[in-house]
Amino acid sequence: MKLSMIWRSLLRSCGAAALLWTLSAQADAREPLVPGTGEKLPQVGDDFEDPNWTYIYNLPKASVFQDKNSRPPGGRSANGRWAEPTYRGQPDLIKRVPTPIGGIPGSEGSLMIRSMHTGIPGKPSGERQQDDLLAPLRSKLGGWAPVSWQPSCVVRVYMPPFEEWEQSTGTSFAFRGDCRANSLKEPGEKEEYWPGIFVQYEPRRKQGSKAHFVIRADKMGRDLRGPDIEQLGWWTLGMSFTSDGMVHYFARPGVEDLRAEDHIASHYPYGFRNERLEMFFFNVCSVDNGRSWSTPWVIDDPSLYFVRTEAMKKAAAQNAPSQKITK
Repeated sequence: MKLSMIWRSLLRSCGAAALLWTLSAQADAREPLVPGTGEKLPQVGDDFEDPNWTYIYNLPKASVFQDKNSRPPGGRSANGRWAEPTYRGQPDLIKRVPTPIGGIPGSEGSLMIRSMHTGIPGKPSGERQQDDLLAPLRSKLGGWAPVSWQPSCVVRVYMPPFEEWEQSTGTSFAFRGDCRANSLKEPGEKEEYWPGIFVQYEPRRKQGSKAHFVIRADKMGRDLRGPDIEQLGWWTLGMSFTSDGMVHYFARPGVEDLRAEDHIASHYPYGFRNERLEMFFFNVCSVDNGRSWSTPWVIDDPSLYFVRTEAMKKAAAQNAPSQKITK
């Protein structure tokens, strides 16, 4: 989707104010790094091609956000590439499925993530809540990725026909990064924050349902409306984290590699200048009423890239869990 099309969509959908926010973000951006630039790190991410791919749930799942209960041990994939957080629980269904039509050429397996009980296990809240699935760097890299390496993450996401979506207005899915920056309030302390690309859904019977992207966040912490999702099926989403501390957001219909023209926005979320990427992860949302399943989201080939590959390879080869990758 070309940038001019994105701007026209923004103007039509959310008015001049939102457009000015986006134009300001574009003006502030300094040579946004296209996600997927550099070398792919094979230790992180997944292609889901193993027909024996499995996930170990270790139920009941965590709900620290709601009731401060982590319920260890957390869930994890058998290949060690995916994990349940303690803050929120993992999706109720994490299953390798045949790649939907139009996916990456040659791909036979993808991952479905879906939830019904997104709050406290056994206690439906009737409120919109989320589950998370993490792709940690520490367990595979032995540390985190400094922005001096210019890391980026990319995923292919299958958006099913609207009749298969959970028929509830609000956020349905998100692709996010776990970042650290110097605290704006406590010198010497690190702040954790989670920029991302969200999918917002609006079911409408007469006029036809709609969906659009939401970008989190600008320097004031505001979520910004992104382009409309004018076609369903496969999309390629990406985020890059450059050495100036900025986060760059990209989206492209289809499964081809991202290009410069797929750039949506660039920001210093919440006013932070990012220093490192700890992981990327996915949100799946539902109304948590004990009856309704979330939209059946399917992802494929989530991947992590670095530009400074020689330093990355040297640090990753040591694979010491206590080591922090700082060079």
